Parts: sequence; structure tokens; C-alpha cells
Amino acid sequence: MIDNVSDIILVEDNAADIELVLDSFKENNLANRVKVLKDGEEALDYIFRTGKYKDCGMCETPKLILLDLKLPKVDGLEVLRRVRSDERTKSIPVVVLTASRADQERIESYRLGVNSYIVKPVDFTNFSHVVAQIGFYWAMINKPLF
Repeated sequence: MIDNVSDIILVEDNAADIELVLDSFKENNLANRVKVLKDGEEALDYIFRTGKYKDCGMCETPKLILLDLKLPKVDGLEVLRRVRSDERTKSIPVVVLTASRADQERIESYRLGVNSYIVKPVDFTNFSHVVAQIGFYWAMINKPLF
């Protein structure tokens, strides 16, 4: 059986960004329940328990999905669209964490129901601080609907 306890799902294909996020979460004691998914197709399979995750059974609903937009196989906007269109997942908080500064992507993300849209800071210290704040707020402070 595949690990079924993940408070935070990180959907990111950039190895350096994954490492930065996980390091930041470790420094703030948030890393023990993070599931890293490296493309949009894998994210959808995990979230909806299909493909290689079909035997996961009734896994816990994540407290947060951290979602990059530029992903292989299925892009982040399509992942967001599918998450928001399904009754089982539409209330999961989704934070877009992307390098994209394109107004069109930001506007479309909010139109689709993203909870927050954050452009990745270039500076390591700022990136680490932003990620820690995101994780702490959504995983520890926010009181989810479910």
C-alpha cells in the first residue's frame, strides 16, 4: 500500500525548488507529512486515487495542495480545474507557487478558485521564508471545512 498520510501535497517538477521547499518545511517542523508529486498527471492520480494510487484506499484529505503551473503531462491550471470541479476535492486549499508573473495565469487561477497565487521569490532566503509561512498557515493555523 502506498503512503496515505500527507497533510501537504507539493506538485513541482523542478528538483531545486522541491529541495528548497522541503528544506524550509524541515526547518519549521512541517516536512514529515509532505507528498511530492512531479507532474500534473501524477498529482491527479494521487488526489483522485487512480493509476498507481488506486490501491491507496480512503486516504486522508490533504490540508493543502502547493501547485506549480508549469508541469509536465498535465499543467497546473488543469489540475486546479479538476480539483475545483469535483465535490470530493473542491474545498481543499490550493496555493499556486509559481515562477510565472503572467497576469493571464494569475487571473485564470483565481477564476478557477485558487486560494492564493504566489510568485516564487528568486532569493533563497525569501523563498524559504515564504514557503514556511504558507505551510505553517495552511497546515497548522487554518481550520479546514472537512
